[in-house]
Amino acid sequence: MTTHPLIHTPLEEIPKIRDALRATFNSGVTRPIAWRQHQLYQLARMAQNEADAFCEALAKDLSKPRVDVLVGEVGPVVERAVKSAQQVEEWAKTEYPEVPESRKAWRPTLRKAPRGTVLIISPWNYPMILTFQPLMGAIAAGCCAALKPSEAVPHFSKLIAELVPKYLDPSAYRVVNGAVPEATKLLELQWDHIFYTGNGKVARIVAAAAAKHLTPLTLELGGKSPVIVDSAYDMEIAAKRILWGKCTNAGQICVSPDYVLVPRERQDELVEGLEKAYKAFFPNGALDDSNYGNIINEMHFNRLSSLLDRTKGEKVTRVMEGRKDEARKRFETTVVKDVKDGDSLLEEEIFGPILSVIPIDSLEEAIAFIKARPHPLVLYAFTEDPVVKQKIIDETQSGSLVFNDTLQQLAVPELPFTGVGESGYGSQFMKYTYDIFTQLRSSIDMPKEAEPSLQGRYPPHSPEVVQAIAGPAFCGMPIPPSSPTVVN
Repeated sequence: MTTHPLIHTPLEEIPKIRDALRATFNSGVTRPIAWRQHQLYQLARMAQNEADAFCEALAKDLSKPRVDVLVGEVGPVVERAVKSAQQVEEWAKTEYPEVPESRKAWRPTLRKAPRGTVLIISPWNYPMILTFQPLMGAIAAGCCAALKPSEAVPHFSKLIAELVPKYLDPSAYRVVNGAVPEATKLLELQWDHIFYTGNGKVARIVAAAAAKHLTPLTLELGGKSPVIVDSAYDMEIAAKRILWGKCTNAGQICVSPDYVLVPRERQDELVEGLEKAYKAFFPNGALDDSNYGNIINEMHFNRLSSLLDRTKGEKVTRVMEGRKDEARKRFETTVVKDVKDGDSLLEEEIFGPILSVIPIDSLEEAIAFIKARPHPLVLYAFTEDPVVKQKIIDETQSGSLVFNDTLQQLAVPELPFTGVGESGYGSQFMKYTYDIFTQLRSSIDMPKEAEPSLQGRYPPHSPEVVQAIAGPAFCGMPIPPSSPTVVN
């Protein structure tokens, strides 16, 4: 296969790119709503017109099946960019909050202001949607942006460096390609917001660099997303939906189900369901199946192999053989049952096609297991019992909570996608992404005619004036009693 080496952006050019973007922002060109709508429509046209090129690039970088690229990358970019263009005028409307009658003459106003010149650093696993989704919000908000795609997907990164200036305003949106030196140079500069998608280790580096400039951040990270399976739930359906989530992109997705907590007496039934689903998905195994992707590189292949080699759990091999091909970086989905606390498979986020099954003796044990670990990006739970659902809602924390399916929450852009704690902070999807790149700029406009009502604020202050202007806190404002069920 012909290789296409990625051309790195010269280090000395990176500050010039940032300065040029800032000059564009300061010129005001990005402010008009019509301009923003045009850029969003152009982004949708790029995804639509160049769909074949994106499919080809991601096939070379990740062996990602064409259907996965169209459904998981191209389609959402087109749909969300168009919807953002259609809705941005409403999002950007100035608001006038309700205030007491005595303050209405001050004209309290809430304006939606773009944050400025922003940096978007995207990962390799879903590079198209995870680059352009935050860009949609930046465009809608009226920001200029530098895009830093992952060097681990060189064909994709090379492609967008060619396409972005053809479709979008090159004075407002630029691509910076490269590896650690280029990312480091970008992070040395001051930005008005940084949006990073990736892992916690690099996120700490990004956050430390941003802190030097007091730059606000959005961190979309990952972690070990658990699955709870209720003893009364249909194990075959649960297994099918869990396995689909795990096989998607060979498990290389931040919301992939990482491990399953299942009642001990139902573990074997769940495993049988996983085997049945695997046989249906991949009749000849996944190793050579065109609908199954590669592991991104040798480092991650070796990391996954090491985790699997060191597990004390029992590998399920009757149907799911767990075959590997190091030369092609192919790694079949592997299920390991009877995994115990402290196992190698629980050391870190798997981010690959290995699924741990952990037998538990009660729902309380499952919840305690999850709470003893960093908050996950998403918690999956298979149950139809409203009492069980409420207990999980009340007693756990996660960025998202999904009942009776996996991954499908990503198809609802009307809901925010967010982490909590170790799984990140800040939200995205549609208006939530717009909000990330928008400053709520409040203002009042005091009329001259209000001067008589302001006289009391000027010194000197008599006791009567103090009482009059101190407000209801000191003037007997009634405070309702607490509920009798509340105990101090």
